[in-house]
Amino acid sequence: MDCYFDHVATNPMREEVLEAMMPYFREEYGNPLSIYPLGMNARQAIEKAREQVAGLINAKPNEIIFTSSGAEANNFALRGVALARQYEGKHVIVTRMEHHSILNSARFLEKLGFTVTYLTPDRQGYIEPEAVRKAITDETVLISMIHASPEVGTIEPVKEIAEIARERKISFHTDAVVSTGNIPVDVKEMGVDLMSLAAHQFYGPKGAGALYVKEGQRIIPLIFGGIQEGGRRAGTENVPAIVGMGKAAELTISELDGRIEHVRRLRDRLKDGIMKVPNVHFTGHPEKRLPGHASFCVEFIEGESMLMMLAAKGIYVASGSACTSKALKASPVLLSMGIPSHVAHGSVVFTFGAGNTDEQVDYTLEEFPQIIQRLRELSPFTEGWGDMEEGESCIPKK
Repeated sequence: MDCYFDHVATNPMREEVLEAMMPYFREEYGNPLSIYPLGMNARQAIEKAREQVAGLINAKPNEIIFTSSGAEANNFALRGVALARQYEGKHVIVTRMEHHSILNSARFLEKLGFTVTYLTPDRQGYIEPEAVRKAITDETVLISMIHASPEVGTIEPVKEIAEIARERKISFHTDAVVSTGNIPVDVKEMGVDLMSLAAHQFYGPKGAGALYVKEGQRIIPLIFGGIQEGGRRAGTENVPAIVGMGKAAELTISELDGRIEHVRRLRDRLKDGIMKVPNVHFTGHPEKRLPGHASFCVEFIEGESMLMMLAAKGIYVASGSACTSKALKASPVLLSMGIPSHVAHGSVVFTFGAGNTDEQVDYTLEEFPQIIQRLRELSPFTEGWGDMEEGESCIPKK
């Protein structure tokens, strides 16, 4: 039995999405900037998709800028706003829970003379709003905080922090790539100035993303060239991918409540079963988390071997972010939460999607304990090794 539990990495594209895209690969192949009908048809398709994506997050269509990915949208937000506001101040605040596209953009800004504050989460991966307030200086021009963590599932207090930013007239960006399509996301209710999203997270095509930019927010283009996307993102548009993103957004609007109920029920069943295995720790916030997300740290095993043995049984899961899962390093996110490196190496992340079933959960709960037992029999580490008392948890207490 094949059990795909890595929906935070990507999702299968819906058949309806593919059908919507197909005409724009061949029959409707025009350049959207062309003024004859073939080009105008492509332009109309893009603008329809813009309305569909805007509808998913309660934005205005003219506030949506299409990109090639969520990572590009993150780069665009940080670099574009910081550079646009650099003469007002050169201080940026991010968190250690962020995706590498945010963290590496922040490091790039440091090379340009910006000062960056990296906020550390608590042991549940949560950033307290007061910590953000204390980090603000008179030079702060931008705050960026992930909406929900792909590694531990924690949902951050974005609305509260956006209010703090607004009080100080600081631009606020959130990376909502993982949350959009998995929980309701409303940019007006959240009060954000910028937000990143990606189509493949809600059953659309890879290679399609978007950046929400609130009307009136200043931003410098990441890519210079033509007048596409209102002059803010040059390059001939990927019409099929944009159309697919729009269709996926439309489907998500009507199906989201059902998806949430389905994945939450399966997630809870899996969590209850896995937590019966000794020395397994649930990571992330127990309540403020994505409904289809379950993450654990397994003590006294080698994490890469765990993932390989699960895969050999047809159980496909992740260890940390999809962008770092092959790095064979302990997750910086888990380390920032205070989890020791040797424990963080045993992280495993299950993320559910619309296609998962009870039978897959049953199969996983049958195989998982056997794999962990086998790995522990082979492991040089046993319960109580090092400076710990026998049976003491490696997970720090608050």
